[in-house]
Amino acid sequence: MATSYATVTWDQLHRDARQLAAELMPRGPFRGIVAITRGGLIPAAIIARELDCRLIETVSVVTYDEEKQGEATVIKRPEAAGDGEGFLIIDDLVDSGVTAQVVRGLLPKALFACLYAKPAGRALTDMFVVEVPQETWVLFPWDTAPLFIPPLARRDDTPRS
Repeated sequence: MATSYATVTWDQLHRDARQLAAELMPRGPFRGIVAITRGGLIPAAIIARELDCRLIETVSVVTYDEEKQGEATVIKRPEAAGDGEGFLIIDDLVDSGVTAQVVRGLLPKALFACLYAKPAGRALTDMFVVEVPQETWVLFPWDTAPLFIPPLARRDDTPRS
C-alpha cells in the first residue's frame, strides 16, 4: 500500500516525455514503438511524435486491481513487433517490475524506456527520467480531475469571528 502520493500534471508528463525522447534519439532510429497499455499510450504518442516514428504497436498486461497488485496476465500481444528487434517499448512507470519482466520476455531485443521508475523495477528498464520512492503511488493526469474548491471565507465549516 502506498504511504505517499505524487501527482504528475499534464505539463510535467509532456516535459518528461520530451526529455526521454531527446535521450532516446542517439539510440535510434527505431522501426516502431510498443506502448504498454494503458499508462504508456500517452507517453508513447508524445515520444513517437518527437522521434518521427509512425509505427505504434501495443501490448496489454494486467497486473493491478485499483492499488492492489496481482498476477500478470497478457491480454493483448504486440504481434507487429516480432522479437522486438529495432523496437522501443514505452511505459509511464516501472513499479515492481512485474509488467516490465513480462514484456521483456515477449520482446527480448527491444529497448525498454519509461518516464518514472521505482527502485524495485529500475533494473528492468534501459532508460527512465525520474526515480520515484517505492512507497509512493504516482497519480497520473488521466487518474485525477481538477475540482473547484471554494474560498475559505465561503465554506460552511470555516470558523467566523
